[in-house]
Amino acid sequence: MNKKYLILLFLLVVAAVTRLFPHPLNFAPIGAMALASGAYFGRNVWGFLAPLGIYWLSDLLVNNILYAEFYNSFVLFTPGFGWLYLSFAAIIVLGSIILHKVSVPRVLGGAVGASVLFFIISNFGVWLSDPDYPLTWSGLVLCYEMAIPFFRSTLASDLLYSGAFFGLMEWARRSSYFWSWGEKTA
Repeated sequence: MNKKYLILLFLLVVAAVTRLFPHPLNFAPIGAMALASGAYFGRNVWGFLAPLGIYWLSDLLVNNILYAEFYNSFVLFTPGFGWLYLSFAAIIVLGSIILHKVSVPRVLGGAVGASVLFFIISNFGVWLSDPDYPLTWSGLVLCYEMAIPFFRSTLASDLLYSGAFFGLMEWARRSSYFWSWGEKTA
């Protein structure tokens, strides 16, 4: 396997493990994991399988170890997982489109876009499945309004973790110590 992919997989696993440590609500590396996967794996099978699989494994640990007291039995999939994974897949596609050439403005734009995609898709799923929100226009608006405080944490984490992911990947790409990416470095 290409060394680039091995380093990316390592970073994805490390990022997923950080979910096991205490952190503010919605402050997680998930958006950055998807964005980096789209940028470096592209829209191929690995671009989706690796980050979604690693995310699912981290969900197993989070739900069945950290949050086990909230469930009556073993949890194979997080409630509402379809909407979460759909948002994750959309962020992978976003990363493959806008980050085909990595630059600071593109990473910042990608991180903001990842946060917005996650906010729109995941909260649409909440609106459809949570009986607290009527299935009306006002219910949808209320659902999005109630999610705004969580958006701040999502945005902050996507910016921070995207900076870390892309910074480390680009540093490694330019470092002959790690590998040659098949291109000349400056």
